[in-house]
Amino acid sequence: MKRERVLILGAAGRDFHNFNVLFKDDKRYEVVGFTAAQIPRIDNRTYPPELSGRLYPAGIPIHKEDDLAELIGTLSVDQAVLAYSDLAYATVMHLASRVMAAGADFRLLGVDGTLIDAEVPVIAVCAVRTGCGKSQTSRYISRVLRRLGRSAVAIRHPMPYGDLVEQRAQRFATYDDLAAAKCTIEEREEHEAHLNEGNVVYIGVDYAEIVRRAQKEADVLIWDGGNNDMPFVRPGLWITILDPLRPGHDTAYYPSEVNVRRADVVLINKANMADKAVLDKMTEQAHRLNPDAVVLKGASVVSVHEPDKIKGKRVLLVEDGPTLTHGEMPYGAGKVAAEQYGAAEIVDPRPYAVGSIKEAYAKYPTLGKLVPALGYYDEQIRELEETINRADCDTVVIATPMDLGRLIKINKPSVQVTYELEDISEPTLSSLVEKFVEQ
Repeated sequence: MKRERVLILGAAGRDFHNFNVLFKDDKRYEVVGFTAAQIPRIDNRTYPPELSGRLYPAGIPIHKEDDLAELIGTLSVDQAVLAYSDLAYATVMHLASRVMAAGADFRLLGVDGTLIDAEVPVIAVCAVRTGCGKSQTSRYISRVLRRLGRSAVAIRHPMPYGDLVEQRAQRFATYDDLAAAKCTIEEREEHEAHLNEGNVVYIGVDYAEIVRRAQKEADVLIWDGGNNDMPFVRPGLWITILDPLRPGHDTAYYPSEVNVRRADVVLINKANMADKAVLDKMTEQAHRLNPDAVVLKGASVVSVHEPDKIKGKRVLLVEDGPTLTHGEMPYGAGKVAAEQYGAAEIVDPRPYAVGSIKEAYAKYPTLGKLVPALGYYDEQIRELEETINRADCDTVVIATPMDLGRLIKINKPSVQVTYELEDISEPTLSSLVEKFVEQ
């Protein structure tokens, strides 16, 4: 039987997961390659034979998505499978058009066929865009579970940007674990806050193996999703977060709408920062898309320990990188804190930017006066450090979810912004989690 030749379009995450659970051992298909997008320097690698299995003894090459049309021809691709997230609907169809014009079929995979079953209950935290507040919601849920006497382990959406064999199934319980694994800024942003709560975090490439390990030390697993992707582990309670600062994105990005329609709970976060008319419209839309879901509102409460470092000062704002770039947020918690605590001026970092940080301003002009905390590789971390240290300001306001001081040396006073979820509607998220645990 002729095997269907498949090219998987990805970004070092769901692409590997979909291969592992659907294609790896299926002789009907021959995966001839992956493509890579969104994240710098993750192409020109090989999905290694240690992970690719007996049907792929030489591994599988990873190419640039830019070469998509040429790859379909040279690799004789029959179908291209989309396997990454946070894409505008128009972008998805442009990809489909490129694939179809080159002579291949374009395919989207459903939810259920890519879910892994766990032996313990699972709560999934998803969203309609990156930067909606998944991590603060996951931390909130872990506190509720701890109060109920239940142990929880967080399973994070993949970020395998380095050695894929080494990153097959990673467990992080201490800061030393992060350092030993040479975690990037993007990885630390997701892990450190969990470690601060006392949570163990699993992440990697092989999620069947990750679930096998994680469920041995948890009463409940928390799927802490990435971007606006769907969960990898079958949830008993599916929570999807909406962002009222980006209204309409729930039905304009892939797979945002899937997450809303499949959710048990729809949480409109940052409701304390939004107009009532926007909140009312989003609530109505959520009920229309998913009449069976419980729709809640939450507040994202921003705070700093040393507000005097902001009041009356000229501040440089360092925000979460992916939220500003492919998340398209016009601002983050740093700007909220600057206004909340009376900063005299927000300093424009663009004259001081160097290297890849300078390139980011050209690629994403909406960044404006915000510094994106990009650190996918060592050189970029050094360029971020130089950009911050070159800036003429009184205080650096750090609104990333991690302590940047662990990776870079800042030559001026700095203050860390924190943001946590609070219930502001009935029923509360806490009560729904308690009900789920009781059941």
